[in-house]
Amino acid sequence: MSRSYRLHAPPGYVPGRPVPLVIALHPYPGTGLEMSGLFGWDDLAAREGFLVAYPDGVDGAFNALVCCGNADDVGFLAALAGHLVDTWQVDPDRAYLTGISNGGDLSFRAAVEAAGTFAAIGVVSGGFIGERSVADDYRPQRPVSVVTFIGERDRYASSFSTGLDRWRQRLGCTPVSPAPAAPTEGVTLTRDRCADGSEVEVYRIDGMGHSWPGASGDRLSAPEVELPATELIWTFFTAHPRRT
Repeated sequence: MSRSYRLHAPPGYVPGRPVPLVIALHPYPGTGLEMSGLFGWDDLAAREGFLVAYPDGVDGAFNALVCCGNADDVGFLAALAGHLVDTWQVDPDRAYLTGISNGGDLSFRAAVEAAGTFAAIGVVSGGFIGERSVADDYRPQRPVSVVTFIGERDRYASSFSTGLDRWRQRLGCTPVSPAPAAPTEGVTLTRDRCADGSEVEVYRIDGMGHSWPGASGDRLSAPEVELPATELIWTFFTAHPRRT
């Protein structure tokens, strides 16, 4: 099958110099081109000097944990990361995944099934859910850190929380001490450190539904939430290169 993606290179990109990579996964239905205009990743990449790849799902969807289709999207993401390592000099220790909704669910699936490919994932309004996530042995075999954002009014919030409990339990995660301070009013933040050296950060936002906090795009955005999720995800990524 032929697969497509859009790649954004920052103005300061220098061929031959190792560069971080963020692969950003669209919601369902969606496209990589649409995703590139929603949450400010191109602008942030231009400032911070990393590549952003926007894959297209088959028929607007990714084969994630609860839907959709039967494409080998985990294999596609692993192949795409490897291709960009070989052709664009991506630093293999600084390859990351982010996504929202269907794309967020796929981020969790890839973290498990392509463990070792991605150092960390940033998930917005998505989760470690579905039948696969129930099996006790369904967990990454290499460290993958997680930062995620959950709106308390999201109809899937309870399922996302249950999935995170399973993730933490299987990886032997415990809360850090002292606990992190709330970043702003109406938001709670928890941070856990896991037995394999990975970390899990969870932002819970009062009053938010199935959205991307702090974004101002036309779709799935919550500009009224004073929490810049895109910048926070990137900050988390920079602090979590791949662990050996």
